[in-house]
Amino acid sequence: MFAKFSVKKPVTITMMILIVIVLGAISLSKLSIDLLPNIELPIAIVQTTYSGAGPEEVENLITVPMEQAVGTIENIDTITSYSNEGSSLLLMQFNFGTDMDEATLQMREKIDMIKGFLPDGTTSPIVMKIDLDSMPIVQLAISSKGSLQTTQKLAEDVIQPRLERIEGTASADVSGGLEREVEIMLKEEMTKGYNLSQSYISGILKSENLNLSGGTVMKGSNELTVRTVGEFKDIEEIRNLNITLPKGGTVRLSDIADVEFVNKDQSTVTKLNGQDVVQISVMKQSDGNTVSVAKDVTKELEKIQKEYPDLKIETVFNQADYINQSIDNLKNTAITGAMLAVVILLIFLRSFKTTLVIALSIPISIITTFVLLYFAGITLNMMTIGGLALGVGMLVDNSIVVLENIYRHRSIGMDRINASIEGANEVSMAVTASTLTTVAVFIPIVFTGGLAATIFRDFALTIVMALMSSLLVALTLVPMMSSKLVSVRNLESEEEQEKKHGKIVTTYKRVLSWSLRHRITTVLTAIGIFAASIAMVASVGAEFFPATDEGQISISVTLPDGAEVTQVDDTLSEINEIIKEIPEVKTVFTSAGSGGMMSISSGSNAGSIMVMLTDLADRDRSVKEVSDEMRTLLKDVPGAEISVTETSTMSMGMSGGAISIAIKGDDLDTLKGIGEDFKKIIENVDGTREVESSYEDGIPQVQIIADRGIASQYGLTTAQIGSQVGSTLAGSTVTKFKIDGDELDVVLKGDNMYGQSMSLLDMLPITTPAGGTIPLSEVAEIKTAKGPVRITRENQTRTLTVTGSVAGRDVQSVSNDITKALADYEMPNGYSYTFGGETEQIQETFADLFMVMIVAVALVYMIIAAQFESLIQPLSIMFSVPLALSGGFIGLFVTGLPLNVIGLIGLIILVGIVVNNAIVLVDYVNNRRRNGEDRTSAIMKAGPIRIRPIMMTALTTILGLVPMALGIGEGAELTQSMGVVVIGGLALSTVLTLVLVPVMYTIFDDITEFFKRKFIKHKNTVEQN
Repeated sequence: MFAKFSVKKPVTITMMILIVIVLGAISLSKLSIDLLPNIELPIAIVQTTYSGAGPEEVENLITVPMEQAVGTIENIDTITSYSNEGSSLLLMQFNFGTDMDEATLQMREKIDMIKGFLPDGTTSPIVMKIDLDSMPIVQLAISSKGSLQTTQKLAEDVIQPRLERIEGTASADVSGGLEREVEIMLKEEMTKGYNLSQSYISGILKSENLNLSGGTVMKGSNELTVRTVGEFKDIEEIRNLNITLPKGGTVRLSDIADVEFVNKDQSTVTKLNGQDVVQISVMKQSDGNTVSVAKDVTKELEKIQKEYPDLKIETVFNQADYINQSIDNLKNTAITGAMLAVVILLIFLRSFKTTLVIALSIPISIITTFVLLYFAGITLNMMTIGGLALGVGMLVDNSIVVLENIYRHRSIGMDRINASIEGANEVSMAVTASTLTTVAVFIPIVFTGGLAATIFRDFALTIVMALMSSLLVALTLVPMMSSKLVSVRNLESEEEQEKKHGKIVTTYKRVLSWSLRHRITTVLTAIGIFAASIAMVASVGAEFFPATDEGQISISVTLPDGAEVTQVDDTLSEINEIIKEIPEVKTVFTSAGSGGMMSISSGSNAGSIMVMLTDLADRDRSVKEVSDEMRTLLKDVPGAEISVTETSTMSMGMSGGAISIAIKGDDLDTLKGIGEDFKKIIENVDGTREVESSYEDGIPQVQIIADRGIASQYGLTTAQIGSQVGSTLAGSTVTKFKIDGDELDVVLKGDNMYGQSMSLLDMLPITTPAGGTIPLSEVAEIKTAKGPVRITRENQTRTLTVTGSVAGRDVQSVSNDITKALADYEMPNGYSYTFGGETEQIQETFADLFMVMIVAVALVYMIIAAQFESLIQPLSIMFSVPLALSGGFIGLFVTGLPLNVIGLIGLIILVGIVVNNAIVLVDYVNNRRRNGEDRTSAIMKAGPIRIRPIMMTALTTILGLVPMALGIGEGAELTQSMGVVVIGGLALSTVLTLVLVPVMYTIFDDITEFFKRKFIKHKNTVEQN
């Protein structure tokens, strides 16, 4: 139907194609570009603050009740909680596919039900889902010729608001630098002499620094608003504030306190290449285009730089750079693959016109795919471009089959028009079924769950769109162009084709003839190859996702508990001096001090370093080799725990490291002992490094335990005592002071002499409601204690985690050796351990994908059975599948690549590809047998005649994937194993299919005939009786 219409209406078809080209160009210009598909991580957190409480109190009073409250929500995979000093963090991981908006709504409802049972002083729990888009897409380092304080003011007042106004930008967060505050330092002797308490002075400051509305007043016929204006206008006004004395009279604040502008203690110190800078992290909106947002940010920064020449704005990290490099590299891979496929066509067809007919299938199919991607709302990313790069060689397969059949009809004397119509119609069902077998393998991927399926859904849909587009092109454009371009002089008879490939055909005939005479030997050989390939893939091991060389290295540094930010900064500076000598290092960005809200191990004793390397094309060593050198150089840095990690986008969504073992039980000391034992055992396993236990010894701390009985006699509560101690030792923010567009904290501090020793702390004055003062030791016990820094729980059970990374070996092999090493360890009663991290991800995802493969095989069989209207013949065709898997395994073994999720997807794709050659062969054998040839003759003639289209389709696909399999350039590691697997599988399967499939065809045919004879004999016997 399609062929007749296209041949009779060539102008209509041409116009339709031009419309598609125009729509494709428009769609391509509007497609969003990103590194990976839009992924909603099924993770949400609940954060609660309970100041002053230790980890055990936080666990019992906050964490456990909230775990019990949210634990009944559906689709929860894991609940992990962290009870820290003064805070609780619940991290909830749901099953993939969960509606996270609905899940977070249910979490809020459950938590609201228990809010009233949480202790006084607890902040309202914050519930939020984790979004990959909340990660920075651009990180900037700002410096200037002025002071750091001036730089920060410019960053906050100029750069931040201008970047946040850019369309698609969610926020631009400023960190580092110096912040000012107004410090009011009380003079101990003066406040004592005037009998003034810190809380009393605090109350006066709050009540004086405010503006109040006061209704309205009539002035003639006008109604005016009444406002009481009392906010401080300058620091002199604060200094001159009169403090009313309890016994009458007043005293100026400056007489009893020093009032000055000071810099706040830095919670974070950021440096770029050793120079103090202010950091700005730019986040995009969830529906924003990473590349376009980053481009607009860069343009705006160029404008700001011109307006403020004293500013120095440096881009530490721009995700768009890696995205553009990776996408461009993959585009080049696809284009190179397409060119190689066209070269193969030209070699086989030896005609520019006929090559053009088939070659046009590639660009038109790809352009049509762009239109479909746009209307499906799918972004242009590594997965969609990867799908096109993988399918570029397959896009010509249908066109080759159609054109070959049109050739055949021309060779028997048909004119161009009828040959094009009849040739295309005759194979339309065959090529449709062939396309459906390839498409069918992607159906289970689209409907399965998990991280891998979420990432590869776009990949699968892209290939399906491209292949269906190529089918439409083969059934319309090819017959239309053939009716105009195919010349009789370019045609070759089947015998001429056989002569042209004489040596290949002669050798093939000899091998095929021998195989048909030695069927058992042939089958056993194939089984032997399959078994050997299984052993090969077992030796290369397995990993979750391939590590990508993004040119970034992350170094985390932890000093002993209690270390100050300045000490961490000194250590980071020391590390910077060491690593900056490495030739591949371009920039070093250091950040000392507390992390963000979700940072589990943040604190003044923690720091991080982001190292950016030179571009991949400009260095000889990989990021892994450079990071290995860093580990060697930094192993002797004193007093610091240092972890070096290669940054990879594909690590997102993974829980834990390459090695992660969760030990569960009730007693913290017992867990600590087991963790130390496990650490020693794992460190002795070859390939492990940076093995750590999550248990941290607590910091020695001073605990003030109020004597409620005595305190109540003075009218004091625990909260009042704690508040006065905190105000005296650390100060308290009592109000805000607006000046020059800034809002500064006004901090009231007492004499910190009481923090200089335990004996002085005993004497710290506590003001009673009656106005008198008593020493702290009168109403509280003061002692030193040591407790856990953090209590971790997993699924409502206390948990200690032993983590580590892997070097020189694949993750699965190391994990297997750890399992053996721990097998003899005797766990105490009530304690257990489970593997997590990458090992768990491998096991779960591989199990899902193996199930997908089984379903794919079943679907392919069903389609072939429907095509041949037989349940037996498809079995002979399906024997090409294990041969393809063998080729894929051998490909991994030869290249030394471990089996990963990407490679498994390649194996699944092979299931749909390799049967096509077998279908072509068996279909042609059946046609000859229907024309009266005996079985052996049909097979011996069909194989040599069909060897050209089989070799053409195989070679176009293989050479189309060669650039991908080489894995050269940014992001190429991601799809390299897929290219290797498909090339290896298709190469081996193509060669052996031409031999094994005919052998299996005869075996199943003999079995069918045997049962037919048995049935007929039985039927005749019954009829005779």
